[in-house]
Amino acid sequence: MTAPATTPTAPRTRMPAKDALAALHAVRDPRNIVITTMTPARDWMLLPQQPLDLVLVPSAMGSAPPLGLGLALAQPNRRVIVCNGDGSMLMNLGALVSIANARPANLVLIVFVNGTYEVTGSQPVPGAGVVDYPALARAAGFESVHAYGSIHEWQSAVRRIISMPGPTFVALDVEQVHGQPGPKSPGPARERARQFMKALRG
Repeated sequence: MTAPATTPTAPRTRMPAKDALAALHAVRDPRNIVITTMTPARDWMLLPQQPLDLVLVPSAMGSAPPLGLGLALAQPNRRVIVCNGDGSMLMNLGALVSIANARPANLVLIVFVNGTYEVTGSQPVPGAGVVDYPALARAAGFESVHAYGSIHEWQSAVRRIISMPGPTFVALDVEQVHGQPGPKSPGPARERARQFMKALRG
């Protein structure tokens, strides 16, 4: 048996995750719910916060997309934006099928693809550089699927992307950042949950 042939591919363009989040932060509506977890949570907390920001730290990896689905179904008049990591996405690929099946038009799932578990020491994510996240989303049933590696293209598109009817899946190729500590909880979970519930009712 011969080994399968491989075709050399051009290096992928990647953007700084902080810049990608800043572009999203600049255009999000304060009425939007924004859920961040793992590395996106660490960098999102460096930006000014809104009452409907839900920093999911500490959390179980993979829990942000189903939480976003639940909020999108319960709050159909609000747009829900989930910022997830690729490692977290792999922990719960079934969530893609659940979201596509429920078809919440107000849900945007953004996956930050860097190929590493940064917050636990930069171990490589299984299938790094091989897994095609947009293809996974399409196979799960997503019809609105987008991918960006250029910060300039993402900055130009982000307002349109988060406003279009969903569910929407976005894969962002982002640079690896090594040696930075993981995200810390921004405060007691019970009080943060109370404040978030208050904002939802407001």
